[in-house]
Amino acid sequence: HVQLVESGGGSVQAGESLRLSCGDSGDTGSSYCMGWFRQAPGKGRERVATINAYRTTSYADSVKDRFTISKDNAKNTLYLLMNSLKPDDTAMYYCAARRSNYCSINQETFNYWCQGTQVTVS
Repeated sequence: HVQLVESGGGSVQAGESLRLSCGDSGDTGSSYCMGWFRQAPGKGRERVATINAYRTTSYADSVKDRFTISKDNAKNTLYLLMNSLKPDDTAMYYCAARRSNYCSINQETFNYWCQGTQVTVS
């Protein structure tokens, strides 16, 4: 059974950085796609970044070159380093796991979700 627990959100000024962490209780590292998603007030949830079992990453255009997704399989932890934060990055951020070596842009195919953490940029 996989349980994802997220941490690292908070309130920052524009231009600053934050790192989100997502620890899991199961062995998602070796054979899962992991991803970060976010939902801003009044908007739908959108994909931010994903990393597959082979460490191939993919980013939304809005965060490319500013955010970095990574994972530490030994610690069963997924990270999202967010640099040069903008007010438009304000949202609830969620990590998720998909039971596949490969990722999908379809959020409905992700099997496990964390509780979410708020990121506010002013």
